[in-house]
Amino acid sequence: MKKIDETFKGLGFSYDKDLLEEEYVKAMKDIDFKNMVESIDVDRSVVVKRTSALLDCVSEVKNCKKCKHILDCKNKIKGYCYKPMVYDNELVFNYEACKYQMEMQDNNKYKDNIYLFDIPAEIKEAKMADIFLDDKKRIPLLKWMKDFLDSYDSIKGLKGLYLSGSFGAGKTYLIAAMFNELAKRGKKSAIIYFPEFLRDLKASFSGDFEAKYDYIKEVPLLLIDDIGAENLTAWGRDEILGTILQYRMQEHKTTFFSSNLNIKELEQHFSSTKNGADEVKARRIIERVKQLTTELELVGKNLRK
Repeated sequence: MKKIDETFKGLGFSYDKDLLEEEYVKAMKDIDFKNMVESIDVDRSVVVKRTSALLDCVSEVKNCKKCKHILDCKNKIKGYCYKPMVYDNELVFNYEACKYQMEMQDNNKYKDNIYLFDIPAEIKEAKMADIFLDDKKRIPLLKWMKDFLDSYDSIKGLKGLYLSGSFGAGKTYLIAAMFNELAKRGKKSAIIYFPEFLRDLKASFSGDFEAKYDYIKEVPLLLIDDIGAENLTAWGRDEILGTILQYRMQEHKTTFFSSNLNIKELEQHFSSTKNGADEVKARRIIERVKQLTTELELVGKNLRK
């Protein structure tokens, strides 16, 4: 087996034991470096070879001692500290999450309980505490939301909400805030932007169509966002939406809808496809929506401006 200095020469690197020893002796004058070395159960020769990397570790540990918040982090990778560990009498180096990073991960772990499809980034951060309370027109809706959150754990098959209203009034945000609150209790949910979800399903026939479709059909909490904005086809209405709603109605799965259309306007939307008018099938969809939800309206200024 080649000696390490021969290997380095073969790769075009200069390897000077004296320079490494000199760097090590100089580094040992730093009390933090000295303490780190003394805490490592490894041969001195190994430490000498890895002095430079250990100095990086010491620098990052010093940064951590001064740090008061993850936003103040001075390390190479924010929220992580470069640290040594011993493996088979060799030093290996890893990035370990600091206490602030671990706290942030714990605080955000609930987001794993929510599946989002084509939903704006700010919806992911929706919080009940940030809901706009000054508009008195919102009081009936906010009361409904509070009652829903209070009752969800104790009532199986609790009805969801059909929330209609003007564009940009915050319909999706309000429902997402509830879902996030329930996610902290370990409840699984999904929010799908319905027009894009239909397009994606149609494009995935030869791929993961069944997995996507089944998950949305069976998830305990579902928000079908912006229903009525899709380009309506008989397939989307009857084969996809109709069967999803029928399953969720039979299995008592809590379902929400948001729309710029009220239920009467939604029925008119569903009654007309490229194949012509079909009021009977539209009525069938609407009856399922009514079975699954309570209808409320959110009227307010456009919060997206």
